[in-house]
Amino acid sequence: MPKPSLPQGTRDFSAETIRKRNFIFSNIRKVFELYGFEPLETPAMENLETLTGKYGEEGDKLIFKILNNGLNNEKNIEKARIGFEKVLTGKSSPDITERALKYDLTIPFARYVAMNHTKLIFPFRRYQLQPVWRADRPQKGRYREFTQCDADVVGSISLMNEVELAHIYHEVFQLLGLSNYELRINSRKILAALAEACGGTDKLTDITIAIDKLDKIGIEKVKEELQQRGLNDKQISTIETYLNITGSSEEKIIQVRNLLNQSAELDAGTSDLEFVIGHTQNLNMVIDFTLARGLNYYTGTIFEAKAPPSVQMGSIGGGGRYDDLTGLFEVAGIPGVGISFGVDRIYDVMEELKLFPEDLNIGTKALFFNMGKAEAEFAFTAMQELRRQGIAAELYHEETKIAKQFQYAEKKHIPFVVIIGSKEMADNNCCVKNLATGNQEILSFDQLPAFFNKH
Repeated sequence: MPKPSLPQGTRDFSAETIRKRNFIFSNIRKVFELYGFEPLETPAMENLETLTGKYGEEGDKLIFKILNNGLNNEKNIEKARIGFEKVLTGKSSPDITERALKYDLTIPFARYVAMNHTKLIFPFRRYQLQPVWRADRPQKGRYREFTQCDADVVGSISLMNEVELAHIYHEVFQLLGLSNYELRINSRKILAALAEACGGTDKLTDITIAIDKLDKIGIEKVKEELQQRGLNDKQISTIETYLNITGSSEEKIIQVRNLLNQSAELDAGTSDLEFVIGHTQNLNMVIDFTLARGLNYYTGTIFEAKAPPSVQMGSIGGGGRYDDLTGLFEVAGIPGVGISFGVDRIYDVMEELKLFPEDLNIGTKALFFNMGKAEAEFAFTAMQELRRQGIAAELYHEETKIAKQFQYAEKKHIPFVVIIGSKEMADNNCCVKNLATGNQEILSFDQLPAFFNKH
């Protein structure tokens, strides 16, 4: 008999973990709602053609494909065999798979907008809190199943949307205690200007894919990859100079304008950054020209939120502008911009920094001891009255030693126990003990709701 196990890159969540995750979710949701975003949910799976070709060559490799039903049917065996041969050469085959688990929330959102654009009120502001799946190599902060929390605005080209999204990052991180975060910003328009300076915009994908790996592999390996992708020494030197730009935001913009050839893309990209930086001066935002965001659909401003430097985690959020994403689904002219929070990484950072409130682990507020059959029935009536008033309570499931019932309450972090014996039944009251302080009080049943609401 096989031992029980989990698929690699997935996790079970205990009550303690769920309460901590819900703390993150509730604060993100609160800020999203405060800024006028509306909730949306899309299916766990999408048609494969909806997802492929949208994430770049690296991203497409990480899409979890779902095998079609009925592959063992006699009529389909030959089709399946031919389909598998295609798959082994790196191609997809509708005879093998037509659906996939969603890789992120942005492309499914674009598909939703394309399907419903005649019914939506624009600008359309939506948020989503749902799991996504990637066939990535599991490691610290990187899972195959994880939750994204996205906020997007579509139907508007106003840069005030970028400003608001930066403020959302700031307000959420402040609520979570991550005040030492860093929000990095760049523009794909500037990267396009870099590509033009290196021989043409057709090199943009090659350049961004290589630059996007800078934090992981270092500048020398990035230069090697650029060489492998067909760039010459002069072009690589320009890119290296670009990546080494430092200074204040104003100084960085001056340097990039001096380095790259004057172009409409460069003017637009630097102007966008100046506008956003100018409206977010009190936030932890910096211009970072090494930021590339490898996804193909970004067209303008791009963001990346970094964990506090005391934690080895890296990115805890990201996003950017995509001004023709719905055009992928034959609905043109709907610009958009959005951001995402990496909840699983944020959780790990908050655990390491011990930022979760201590009282999050408290579910049941009061445990009624089981002192015997008659006493338990009496206690049950009192307990139900507490529950009716919104106070979480339990009755120990059987009559047993008092020490064992105390031990149960302590292990479950239940802060109070309520003891009702024969004397308390006769006096119509109960003994309430605070397990943290050891204090005991004799209270009438009418006093219990007010007591627990105060504590």
